[in-house]
Amino acid sequence: MKKTIKASFIYSLVPLFMLMGLSVEAVAAKRIVFSGGPAGGTFQTVANAVQVYDGIKSIKAFKVKAQSSAGSVENLRKVDKGRADMGVVYSGHVFLGLNGKLKNDKKKYNNVLAVSYLYGAPAQLIVRKGSGIKSIKDLVGKKVGVGNAGSGAFANCELFFTHMGVWDKIERNAMGYNDAANAFGNKQLDAFWLFTAFPSGAVIMAAQTNDIELIDLGKDAEQSGFFKQNPYFSKLSVPANTYKGVDYETPSFQDSALWVANAKVPADVVYKMLQTLYSDKGLAHMVSQKKTFKEMNIKTGTKGVVTPLHPGAIKFWKEKGVL
Repeated sequence: MKKTIKASFIYSLVPLFMLMGLSVEAVAAKRIVFSGGPAGGTFQTVANAVQVYDGIKSIKAFKVKAQSSAGSVENLRKVDKGRADMGVVYSGHVFLGLNGKLKNDKKKYNNVLAVSYLYGAPAQLIVRKGSGIKSIKDLVGKKVGVGNAGSGAFANCELFFTHMGVWDKIERNAMGYNDAANAFGNKQLDAFWLFTAFPSGAVIMAAQTNDIELIDLGKDAEQSGFFKQNPYFSKLSVPANTYKGVDYETPSFQDSALWVANAKVPADVVYKMLQTLYSDKGLAHMVSQKKTFKEMNIKTGTKGVVTPLHPGAIKFWKEKGVL
């Protein structure tokens, strides 16, 4: 009843809108919910950046609304159910969800389609300098921030730590990056895990109150066979001097953060948003919001995508010669 009243009320004002130079479509524009992540994370920066971009705001057919979430896994579920139209999800979780292989969740998430590659999200493990923690195995018995429950950070932490045999041997603290950095600064955590682009604001915050070290995760992953079991991860290193006091390169691994959309989102909406954000002005805007987004460009448009693309994305990337 409420929806009927609202719609009839809007359309009863058509003459007034016309006098004001507005169209009914402009007033009753479809809302596109873009699910991001927790405060302090790059997922939420993506959603906010899309919402505030003038090029997107100028499109009268729809209005983008950024919405916070726990992160990748929650976004996968929200987008699949249509509770969010779009979101940021790691490629690995889209793949696992599509094939019913998420941990303790055999449901197949068939309604989540890839739109584009955004950036590579590397694992980062922060400890205090002089803590004696040099590898994952040294975390046994320690208090560790493992990311928000429902987030990609949490899921990938559980995946990697379980693989390394330490998940059930640490004191786990599920919390967002900023909260973890604060707890770390107050000596309430011995270490905290992130799965996000660098430099991370949370790590910068932690380095202001403590001398920090980054743990070499690449060595553990390589020697333990982690990459063979999880082929959607790729190797990389966090460059020296990315963070205060960390003057050495730190090997790690990453997943690809993808822009995804529900299968029922109209193809023309996805196409128009891609066309707008992947223009020179759109890409410049994204980089102005966070340097991490310099990875976004036409050439890397479908990088890391191992699952089906949205029809609107297929049209756009074919026109650009990427497909």
